[in-house]
Amino acid sequence: MRVDVLSREYPPEVYGGAGVHVAELVAALRRDVDVVVRCFGLPRDEPHSYAYLVPPQLTAANPALATLGVDLQMAEDVAGADLVHSHTWYANAAGHLAKLLHGIPHVVTAHSLEPLRPWKAEQLGGGYRVSSWIEKTAFEGADAVIAVSAGMRADILRCYPDIDPERVHVVHNGIDLERWHPTEDAAVLERFGIDPERRSVVFVGRITRQKGLPYLLAAARRLDPEVQLVLCAGAPDTPEIMAEVQAGVRVLQEERDGVVWIEEMLPQHELAAVLTAGTVFVCPSVYEPLGIVNLEAMACGLPVVGTATGGIPEVIADGLTGRLVPIEQLDDGTGTPVDPERFVADLAAALSEVLADPATARLMGEAGRLRAESEFSWSSIAARTRAVYDALLPAGADRDD
Repeated sequence: MRVDVLSREYPPEVYGGAGVHVAELVAALRRDVDVVVRCFGLPRDEPHSYAYLVPPQLTAANPALATLGVDLQMAEDVAGADLVHSHTWYANAAGHLAKLLHGIPHVVTAHSLEPLRPWKAEQLGGGYRVSSWIEKTAFEGADAVIAVSAGMRADILRCYPDIDPERVHVVHNGIDLERWHPTEDAAVLERFGIDPERRSVVFVGRITRQKGLPYLLAAARRLDPEVQLVLCAGAPDTPEIMAEVQAGVRVLQEERDGVVWIEEMLPQHELAAVLTAGTVFVCPSVYEPLGIVNLEAMACGLPVVGTATGGIPEVIADGLTGRLVPIEQLDDGTGTPVDPERFVADLAAALSEVLADPATARLMGEAGRLRAESEFSWSSIAARTRAVYDALLPAGADRDD
């Protein structure tokens, strides 16, 4: 069986959780499946991995149209595959067209949903209507849709009610436990000005509306002044959200010391060292299908305080591996808290509770590591994904070539 996996992101060009997911899933699947990767960007050195650039005529076009220019090339080259598997709207059009062109099954993995990210109109303009159309068309036409959490599955069926629920499967994100583990490196902490003797809250994520960083910055003003705040945050979606975060960080830095902002994307070892030095990890997202970064923090032995939304409650065992922060959200697709002040106060209270008892925080972190080991290994996730593939192939087909 040959499966062509289509994705915007693939190492070394990875900037978010979807890219991590694709890289790890491909590595696990290749143990017994012939996998060809087709991705965006510059040529890759990895065998059976092919990259595509935006056609010259579209380099100045709206990003959604430029994306379609890449997708058309990918769809053509899928010829010869038994099945195509696309990730995110960026590659969904390529998967859908490949299905129609080559007469093969199309599997979609949903890492997020365009109807639940309306702020992307700030980034794409009219292209957001194009990306939404691509996603809807691909999802409704797919032979199987994989949701990375039960919460995401519910969102898919709510946003796209024409999809047969029988075609929507839950296969969680995973974590490479050999790479992600408690990692001590004093040199890394010194380089970024992180004091290992101080209690600290660590955030990792892109600067985008869904990650809820402005709410965290507001909550941080309510924490003990001795608590350090470490923000590994970059790749802003728009100048506007970047300006909002910069203003929030300035306010904090004027009021307290120990506010560390790392804008660069850290190598895995350095990020693991930063996580390991923390007291608690925070995920203040207002939209999060699952959150690989939560698994990375748990694998490094940190308790996680996260919003009780999307797939986050499927990762955090409240009171055992961290704390869930309640949130009531508007139903307009933005995820905005109905009462932002209440959400900020509850977030600050949950963080303060964990920070106040470092011994219990360590026990939560140990429990989180055990949970990551038992529930989120890539080998089990690859097996569940392979089962979805197998169900779509003709009976008696050779599935081990």
